[in-house]
Amino acid sequence: MKVKNKVVVVTGGGNGIGRELVLALLSRGARVAAVDIHASALEETLALAGRNREGLATHTVDVTDRAAVDALPAAVISRFGAVDGVINNAGVIQPFVRLKDLDYAAIDRVMNVNLFGTLYMTKAFLPHLLARPEAHIANVSSMGGFLPVPGQTIYGAAKAAVKLLTEGLSSELLGTNVKVTIIFPGAIGTNIAVNSGVMDSLQMKPGDPSPKMLPPAKAARIILEGIERDRYRVLVGPDAMFMDAIYRLDPRRAARFIYKQMSGLLPK
Repeated sequence: MKVKNKVVVVTGGGNGIGRELVLALLSRGARVAAVDIHASALEETLALAGRNREGLATHTVDVTDRAAVDALPAAVISRFGAVDGVINNAGVIQPFVRLKDLDYAAIDRVMNVNLFGTLYMTKAFLPHLLARPEAHIANVSSMGGFLPVPGQTIYGAAKAAVKLLTEGLSSELLGTNVKVTIIFPGAIGTNIAVNSGVMDSLQMKPGDPSPKMLPPAKAARIILEGIERDRYRVLVGPDAMFMDAIYRLDPRRAARFIYKQMSGLLPK
């Protein structure tokens, strides 16, 4: 689906990849409804939109609040007259701890935002998308959704569920006007650890090498190119592409490789 002149909803639009998706969509001629739990972050996105701000509506919504999400399509359609696409990007990671040390409050939060937020948005908007001449749903999973990352087991489980949810939805919508894309970002230079409130759990020491991050603006460009080409799956970043290839060849070897790379983040 070419995004020019389309109306696209983006969750997590207040920062990171979500913000860059909003700005890139506007620059390509789309009108955008940016959704985020933080009103101040949405105000920053609106300011950054500059001359394109007339095409941007902001909605302060918690995607885990099903009633609030159910009311969102009417608000978007009231502003723009229709809705043609949804990019479910909002997500949080868990504290970098082993499963045995992870409390249920953190488990519930990670599952609710990543999985149920995506599910609620999809269910709320799907009837409206099916009524359009063409439409698109893109759900952001993670490299951690197909590859086990130590200290992110529940996050990975949620993102793996998003993967299967999206692939199942794609099969159900074959023959309809709605195309579906699943997205697997690797390491992206966002503030997700800060926004997820898990910085205190990181065990990085002064002098530890920082992993190479893909700029979020480049990640957004890759994602939108995938959507415009109606790609089934999009791997974002060289690390995601590399690990996807290794995991397909030898899942155990891939899991051990990423453990060696990431285990230093865990408490001893």
